[in-house]
Amino acid sequence: MIELEGVSYAYPRTGRDAISGISLFVRPGECIMITGPSGSGKTTLCMAAAGILEHEYGGEKTGKVTLFGKNVQDYQGISDISGHVGMVFDDPEAQLLFTTVEEELLSALERRGLSPEEVKTRLDAVMEITHLTSLRNRAPHALSGGQKQRVVLAATLVLGTDILILDEPTAELDERGTDSIISILRDLKARGKTIILTEHKFARFRDLVDRLVVLEEGRIRSMGPPDSISGDDYVKGVIYPDFTGIRDFSIPALPSDRPPLLTTRDLEFMYGEVSALRGVNLSIQAGEFIAIVGENGSGKTTLIKHFIGLLRPTRGEVIVDGKDSKNSSVADLAHSVGLVFQNPDHMFFADTVEEEIAFGIDNLGIPDKDTVMEKVLQETGLTHTRSLYPRWLSRGERQRLAIACVLAMQPRVIILDEPTTGLDGREAREIMELLKHLQRDGRTIVMVTHSRQIAGECADRIITMEEGRIISDTARGA
Repeated sequence: MIELEGVSYAYPRTGRDAISGISLFVRPGECIMITGPSGSGKTTLCMAAAGILEHEYGGEKTGKVTLFGKNVQDYQGISDISGHVGMVFDDPEAQLLFTTVEEELLSALERRGLSPEEVKTRLDAVMEITHLTSLRNRAPHALSGGQKQRVVLAATLVLGTDILILDEPTAELDERGTDSIISILRDLKARGKTIILTEHKFARFRDLVDRLVVLEEGRIRSMGPPDSISGDDYVKGVIYPDFTGIRDFSIPALPSDRPPLLTTRDLEFMYGEVSALRGVNLSIQAGEFIAIVGENGSGKTTLIKHFIGLLRPTRGEVIVDGKDSKNSSVADLAHSVGLVFQNPDHMFFADTVEEEIAFGIDNLGIPDKDTVMEKVLQETGLTHTRSLYPRWLSRGERQRLAIACVLAMQPRVIILDEPTTGLDGREAREIMELLKHLQRDGRTIVMVTHSRQIAGECADRIITMEEGRIISDTARGA
């Protein structure tokens, strides 16, 4: 069905192969999970299998990709291939363009030469499979993360493709959203669809996966049925996150009589007529490591955006390091608080990694620029990427770059929205260890996460939100 023979590829100006000597045969009806550290070539391998590298990218390519017995070079571009293979990328928002869910799906069927009856039949069937029927007239950008992921999945399925390739489809989803995508994929597999996906949530997908492909530095390190390769120490470190012991890092005691760094009093916020925060009262002391958990739409991200001035209270107040956020600019608050967004791509605009990090340093007038730059590049493991275009980095590397940009501005409080998105188990642990070291150095860490495992094993205090309210606030040992 899909066969890769000795495939290697290097992105323009990188000077190194993103994948090297990859040979892989994908059988009809099979579900293959591709995993490995960030930068190991997972997304590149998927784009090679989908024919995207051949028809949409420059760079240097060697080897051969065959789709249904035909060399991908012989297809008439991506529009020709898309009748057989559909790929869903890791950022659903970047793939949503239209004003309603139905229009989004209909746009995928344009120029297909289908009768109105066939269009309606496909549309109704795919909406039912992806549980979107009740959302058909909703604006895609107003949907939750899980709903957006289902829309881009449906836009691919409506084309009737036999092969579905998904790049980290649940990276930004909570447990409920992840379960929804897994349920849909299980149904599609039962219908005979072939599925290739990159994922770091191996345990959640275990029953769906026929074959596991583990990459390391652009090459296949291990491949086979999960039970046959998951005993390898390297593979185990990739697919099974382990955060034990991190919360026990020695943190010096801080004076308890200092005023809190972050305070909200009766905080309420409305998106139009929709209430997102309802009477939130919160106090965060210097040196704390706090995890904020809750389902998508519970108000977590809305809350933390108030700490950097990206949102202003509808009612109530937010005090940041002694400053009322209503009377402070984002630039003023940035001296005290840095925010790492859930989607790192929303932060990038420069031509190189080094220039991206330098922007914040220059903007805030931080001295000893070169020393600061070298330190954050080393801390985040990005020294080798300093001259690369940020959007050429893997998802995990882009996430670490976003953290590096905030670290370089040296705020007292570091707020992170899902900092382990796109990272394998070993890398996620490294990020948590980095955050604990920053806490030990006196920084205050506030982290939004879907992972209760990470919250429970790394944070000193866990705040749970539901429908815009704080429903529990539990300190370590309580």
